[in-house]
Amino acid sequence: MAFSPSCNLFSTYKMTNQSPLLSLEFDPKRLDERLRQEIPALHGTMHLERITGGQSNPTFFVSYDNRRMVLRKKPPGQLLPSAHAVDREYRILAALAKTDVPVPPVIAFVGDAAVVGTPFYVMGRVEGRVFADPSLPGVSPEDRTSMFMSMADTLVGLHSVDWKAIGLSDFGQPEAYYPRQLERWSRQWKLSRTRDLPEIEQLIDWLASRLPANAMTSISHGDFRIGNLMFHPTQPRVVAVLDWELSTLGHPLADLAFSALAWHLDTNQYMGMKDRDLSLIGVPPESAYLARYYQQLPMAGRLEPFHYAFALFRLAVIFEGIAARSLSGSAVTAEPSTSAGLSEAFARIAVGFTLDR
Repeated sequence: MAFSPSCNLFSTYKMTNQSPLLSLEFDPKRLDERLRQEIPALHGTMHLERITGGQSNPTFFVSYDNRRMVLRKKPPGQLLPSAHAVDREYRILAALAKTDVPVPPVIAFVGDAAVVGTPFYVMGRVEGRVFADPSLPGVSPEDRTSMFMSMADTLVGLHSVDWKAIGLSDFGQPEAYYPRQLERWSRQWKLSRTRDLPEIEQLIDWLASRLPANAMTSISHGDFRIGNLMFHPTQPRVVAVLDWELSTLGHPLADLAFSALAWHLDTNQYMGMKDRDLSLIGVPPESAYLARYYQQLPMAGRLEPFHYAFALFRLAVIFEGIAARSLSGSAVTAEPSTSAGLSEAFARIAVGFTLDR
């Protein structure tokens, strides 16, 4: 994966006799040896670049003279159950390679924690642009509109995949998606909470009383947003969907609601752009983005307040977990106070969707 300037790269390690420029939690020589076993005919010196910008699985560019790859690994330290499932990432990427969904090609999975301290996998490095800012800075207004429509088209493509035909029948339970997810994230809240947050308890009760029936089961990405899409280097189209660790079988509206949060959050709230003049810069209104999706996949249903409230509830729990890991020293980045503040903000906005509804 080639990242745009909106994603920061820092610290490089080169396999030489000199002191490493990159501080690592593992021995790069051991990684180099294992990669040469897994991938025949690697030539030259291994180079590592740590990629920043994410709060979850540590990610690195791994380059040889004749091969450019990306490595993703579980973070070190005590982790919540079922979190950071790089094995599931590898599996779904391998399965989706048989479809039209754009994903990076996987190369190898290594479950042996002795190599880099935790399980990891490597995939091919795709050339393109990744934007941390959902308003897509540096892009023309015309291309912005096309890129959001490509985002909707890509999500339709994912939700249209015959998951049974590509060997994912056991990738998750096809029934009762929202009840299971509410139970899971309520449990994660209890395990990761760093303080009392009455809004979370209020949301758990409200969501539990309004659980929708499954109208359709699809592959659910779990974190579908602009920041996890790679766009063509020059054209306004998606060339790869990234970061699949939360993927499962679920309700397609869960992904759609999560992707639409950009229109409901401010620019200082992780994935928002609500406080920008969107029409001036060519970002389509949320209604146009949703219409593009609905027209192609009407059987998925329509978004309701429940879907937005649940998406924000889950995001609040995720950021509370990041705050907890930051306090323990195992988070990739972020100050505990920043993550905790975002968790509270997301919970408060979620409660707004529950009022008078």
